[in-house]
Amino acid sequence: MYRFFVEPDQVKDKTILIEGANMNHMKQVLRLRVGDVVTISDGQQKDYRCIIKTIMEDEILLDIDTVVPTTNELLSKISLFQGIPKKDKMEWIIQKNIELGVCEIIPVKMKRCVVKLDDKTAKKKVERWEGIAEAAAKQSKRSIIPVVQTPVGFKGMMEQLERMDLVLVPYENADGMAYTRTVLGQLKGIKNIGIVIGPEGGFDQEEINHLMATEAKIISLGRRILRTETAGMTLLANIMIQIEEDNDGN
Repeated sequence: MYRFFVEPDQVKDKTILIEGANMNHMKQVLRLRVGDVVTISDGQQKDYRCIIKTIMEDEILLDIDTVVPTTNELLSKISLFQGIPKKDKMEWIIQKNIELGVCEIIPVKMKRCVVKLDDKTAKKKVERWEGIAEAAAKQSKRSIIPVVQTPVGFKGMMEQLERMDLVLVPYENADGMAYTRTVLGQLKGIKNIGIVIGPEGGFDQEEINHLMATEAKIISLGRRILRTETAGMTLLANIMIQIEEDNDGN
């Protein structure tokens, strides 16, 4: 069943009005017709099973059939602070980490980042990244569209990390896996988790020193050196296993 996201104020008592890009996609791309069934998410963890009632030139009216609270989100809100990689790797990182459950992605300009973004380029990048985030959220049946922030510097990242209840930093020179297993085994009940991933070439020594001086957990992901696009997903997959609820809620 096709899934679309709308703003909460588009949802009325018994109907939902679809306009703009969603309307065009329904009409021109999917060729939906009156009577077809779609799923609408309001971005606040509610899904609406809807039936297309009328199709007009500039809008589509849906009748709400059933409302179902969604349970597709992880119990912890996970924010990914990602050192900006080269080429189109960021697009892949956004897509795959959203599939795994991340709620927020913050691109970070670190010392070893090869890519240098000015304000104009960054704005265009973020617009594209937001589109990728929405598509990934639809595909993976998320109940929210994860936020992709405007790129920040290392100092801006450090300020944002203060709102996290726990910060995890994979680092190639960290101690062995025993500490990692201990940290990951204690994740349940933690509301906000931040993951910090360095760019190609890893963290600059000054950057890792700053992170070590905080309460961040500096952890190992094993003996092998992972690429920047692999490290975040590896950690997130392990977090998901620890905190994901079973289908029966246990």
